[in-house]
Amino acid sequence: MKKFSKHPFLGLILLFLLSGFISKPTIEKPEKVYLFAYSTVKNNGKNGLHFAWSSDQKSWFAIGPEHPFLKSDYGSWGPTGKSMSEAFLFKDDVGIFHCFWSVKDDVLAYASSKDLINWKSQRYVQAMKNLTKKTDEKPVIQNITVSEKGGQYNIHWVVNNTGYYNTTKDFEDYTEAKIDTGTSPKLTEVTIQGEIQKGTITIVDWSLVELLTKTMQVSKFKDKQNNTSPKSDSLLFVGLKLVTAQISINGQQSKKISNMLTGVFFEDINYAADGGLYGELIQNRDFEYAVSDKKGRDEKWNATMAWSGDFKIAKEDPIHPNNPNYAVVSKGAISNSGFDGIALKANEKYDFSVFAKGEKITVKLKGINGETLAEAVLKRTSSWKKISAVLKSSKTVTDAHLEVSTTGETSIDMISLFPQKTFKNRKNGLRLDLAEAIADMHPKFVRFPGGCVAHGDGLHNIYRWKNTIGSLESRIPSRNIWNYHQSMGLGYFEYFQFCEDLGAEAVPVLAAGVPCQNSSDGGAGQQFGIPMEEMDEYVQDVLDLIEYANGSVTSFWGKKRAEAGHPKPFNLKYIGIGNEDLISDVFEERYRMIVKAVQQKYPEIIVIGTVGPFNEGTDYNEGWRIANDLKLPIVDEHYYQSPGWFINNQDFYDGYDRSKSKVYLGEYASWGNKFYNALAEALYLTGIERNGDIVTMASYAPLLAREKHTQWNPDLIYFNGQEVKPTVNYFVQQLYGKNPGDVYLQSTLKLSDTNNEVSKRIGVSAVLDNASGDLIVKLVNLLPVEVTPSIDFTNFSTAENASYTLLSGNPEKTTARPVTQKIAAKEAFSKELPPYSFAVIRVKMSSKTLLNETF
Repeated sequence: MKKFSKHPFLGLILLFLLSGFISKPTIEKPEKVYLFAYSTVKNNGKNGLHFAWSSDQKSWFAIGPEHPFLKSDYGSWGPTGKSMSEAFLFKDDVGIFHCFWSVKDDVLAYASSKDLINWKSQRYVQAMKNLTKKTDEKPVIQNITVSEKGGQYNIHWVVNNTGYYNTTKDFEDYTEAKIDTGTSPKLTEVTIQGEIQKGTITIVDWSLVELLTKTMQVSKFKDKQNNTSPKSDSLLFVGLKLVTAQISINGQQSKKISNMLTGVFFEDINYAADGGLYGELIQNRDFEYAVSDKKGRDEKWNATMAWSGDFKIAKEDPIHPNNPNYAVVSKGAISNSGFDGIALKANEKYDFSVFAKGEKITVKLKGINGETLAEAVLKRTSSWKKISAVLKSSKTVTDAHLEVSTTGETSIDMISLFPQKTFKNRKNGLRLDLAEAIADMHPKFVRFPGGCVAHGDGLHNIYRWKNTIGSLESRIPSRNIWNYHQSMGLGYFEYFQFCEDLGAEAVPVLAAGVPCQNSSDGGAGQQFGIPMEEMDEYVQDVLDLIEYANGSVTSFWGKKRAEAGHPKPFNLKYIGIGNEDLISDVFEERYRMIVKAVQQKYPEIIVIGTVGPFNEGTDYNEGWRIANDLKLPIVDEHYYQSPGWFINNQDFYDGYDRSKSKVYLGEYASWGNKFYNALAEALYLTGIERNGDIVTMASYAPLLAREKHTQWNPDLIYFNGQEVKPTVNYFVQQLYGKNPGDVYLQSTLKLSDTNNEVSKRIGVSAVLDNASGDLIVKLVNLLPVEVTPSIDFTNFSTAENASYTLLSGNPEKTTARPVTQKIAAKEAFSKELPPYSFAVIRVKMSSKTLLNETF
């Protein structure tokens, strides 16, 4: 474990026993009891491993009931994924528990634990490798049981009514499968709460049952505690009056913190790239959409998607082998409606281009009623040639379409329409208003190209950066794991360029040799990785990326960067390996191989590791174990939680070991876009700043979402073709991004009401920005009453005037927006905070006496 325990059980357990969370008979504590382990088919088998206990094997008492102590990580989140059936638990001679279960696939699922609470990484044993499949239908291993003899374990299982077994001594290496001619153990049937369940019975100490019970109780308590809302606040704080807050900030109690805490995480989800940040206005410009992008669920999603007219798709003699499809138009017209219509602005210019061969073509921008808004004629070409025109729209519309017509026969491909006004006026650039909204957050870094997108849906779908550079027609498009299409027009060169234009550090993330842990392609999630015989090539791809970013123009990949228009290095400093991975043996072998190769060849590069998708559990613990062993400088933590969790866990990083890896909080959000959510995040970020010596970076996720095309909510910025709609969460991020510091000043807080529920809803953070010489004080009030602060300083003084920014409003609404005013510093330090509000005070320090690392 990386951090010290902060949640003692004693008081919680007493509360639970009084609250009736568990029902059990009144008996003296036995020394030994029977523990029944079982799984059910409820929720498609996704509810995991359950326990019940008995002193006589007649009356059984469920713990929970049906509290999940172990959940299967196998496969995707689809109907059959993450399932556990026919769980078989047993204890070996040294006291280790082992559990096997069926996952509706051709593997054995396995995990082990010393205490049935903390589990080692799950393994998925390919038990059938040596067997020949008798039918095209994928076999499913069922009825897994275990027998032991002389320290050797026989794993029995059934496929298609035939019994087999494998043998193992260490649960790592298994013999080939053989026909099982003997008698294998059977699951035991018991009745629990009126239902017959199948499982296994183990004799255990009563203290283990108590530990399991306490674990369940704490989990239920936390769920209840974290279930907060403005409505529950109104009941919790009935009768609460105005709160006064005495805040003392001491200039001699200070420590250095990261000056790049706030950044952005860009993932191509919710049409964030094509149809979003990438400025291209034509959808399916290359005719490379495919039914497989949506896994065959939509037959209309094919090479003709977004196009209409009389044309055919051809493949002979394409403009590039990586872009095999093109359209042939004969004496007619073809039109494209873009992404929900093309938004145009009056008198603005748009760059049109097309690869064509054949007769001359006429290109028009037309309104929904057929009105021509712009027009150009392009000459005929006898062979493939890129031709272009500038179109100037006569009107502002949101629903235009592009029409390309010919009086003869013409082949066309890579049909493109870009506004000339892109971010920083880049060719093949970014949508101006969206890029500006990101720039206005003042991000110190950009993580890209995604989380799940980076490691893809199955091995063949792992994001390959080399496929995204070079001429647009030569780039290799790909299915997006979020079930749409990636043109790769927004590729690694454009990402690096965007970071440079923002003045932000680039943080590319590459797969650790395994696909997304929730992959549905192949049905096995992240359980299998790139074959080890191919890993040298993949590792070289990772090293080549660093050369592409930083190498000289005389190096192979540095030359390609220069050819793209950027001879100077991008000065890449960070690289992420892996993304919230299932920390399995398959993952670990490949992960270590990649990390060590980067450390050896590029020791100056800061490698950011991964510790799973949650802030606790097996992947988190195992990820930290590996990070400590590899001495990684930074690890990437992720968690999406309720507002109550953020309220109750402001001390999450207080106990982290400062001698170990630092933390990049790469993905977090509070499951909502109401002001209450945003304030919970603002409150939590005061704790992040307080722990800015261990937390180096943090980024809300996801960043962008196109309306009508969202696969994930909430998001930070919503948009459509003509409008950008920042959420109230965005403005919290913006206020932190605009007001960073590099020195944290210790503060003490004394409230007129000492109730703990009151105190943890008031947040204070004071930082010094050495670059500007400004003191920045952030105050958060997540109470339904006013808070009147009184701020005093020790060992420094401030200027007379201050900038005061207030974000306040109805916590159930989404409309709160920050308002900034210039006021006297004395007034700012005592200005009443309205109910549910966030204030930022910025003032020059006129004198200071700061000591180094005093707490």
